[in-house]
Amino acid sequence: MQAETKGLVLVTGIGGFLGRHVAAKLLAAGYEVRGTLRSLKRAKAVEAAIRSAEGAANGKLSFIVADLLSNSGWAAALCDVTVVVHTASPFPSKVPKDENDLIAPAREGTLRVLRAACDAGVRRVVLTSSTAAVSYGSGRAPFTEADWTDIDSPLATAYYKSKTLAEQAAWVFARESGLQLTVINPSMILGPLLGGENGTSVGLVRALLIGKYPALPDFRVPVVDVRDVADAHVRALQVPEAIGERFIIAGETLSVKDIAMVLRRDYPAYARKIPRFVLPNWLAGIASRFDPGLKLIVAELGRDARVSNEKARRVLGWKPRPEAEAIRASADSLIAAGLV
Repeated sequence: MQAETKGLVLVTGIGGFLGRHVAAKLLAAGYEVRGTLRSLKRAKAVEAAIRSAEGAANGKLSFIVADLLSNSGWAAALCDVTVVVHTASPFPSKVPKDENDLIAPAREGTLRVLRAACDAGVRRVVLTSSTAAVSYGSGRAPFTEADWTDIDSPLATAYYKSKTLAEQAAWVFARESGLQLTVINPSMILGPLLGGENGTSVGLVRALLIGKYPALPDFRVPVVDVRDVADAHVRALQVPEAIGERFIIAGETLSVKDIAMVLRRDYPAYARKIPRFVLPNWLAGIASRFDPGLKLIVAELGRDARVSNEKARRVLGWKPRPEAEAIRASADSLIAAGLV
């Protein structure tokens, strides 16, 4: 069987928005997949969601309990594994009271997984980082893989710090251990839900459709479809030149107004709920005192957030689908799931 020749891949955080899609792409590509969950209570629902994706109905899929905050379970999780895809990391919907509540699980959890992989004799790891670890340093847009976020920058939120410190720790560990590491740095991930739960990023589309915001912040962010991010992870496993490299996985940079325009145009039944007015930055600053989500982004309103995906196209042969397609896929699945 093709699945046997390609081997067993451990996907951490398989219950997450991205983790489900990565598992689905791996199954479709002929890999056997084992996923980590903090509890097996969700295993049936997560499997049903993954199996609903195109091409993922067949192939061996199993689950095991392992937590980023504990050493227990990881040795068993890695038994007979040939490759690890580490997608698990916390992503907040509001600013945490203590930034270490995010930073410690991200950094220490990543090192825990990498150490366990090495102990099990696994030499190949693909790690999910973020453009949050790229775009907030001394570089200028369009940012590239050569750029790194400065954790002392006033723009560096707790989440940005967590992704940066976790990725940097992973590179140090890889150099010292000889681990064959590839890092994927996606931007804001939209696209279809697998199952009826929406994460923080698709939550923006939901908020626009339900009329949560009376006005729009002048916030710009590169957008990418979750299916294309999952595809990049699988390509990274299959392209030898990807070893030792990081890849920005992102499409065009859109403003919240751009996203709202797509939704208003293509979902007329919701149009009256979707705001048109763009808040002046000074007013958004005041509003952020009362809106946890706005507080996460207020420091970078109006900022040029463009990134370059040239390296991913060139080395991985990766190509993103249109941003509007990712927005529509988010909306379609939110509507189908009864979440709007």
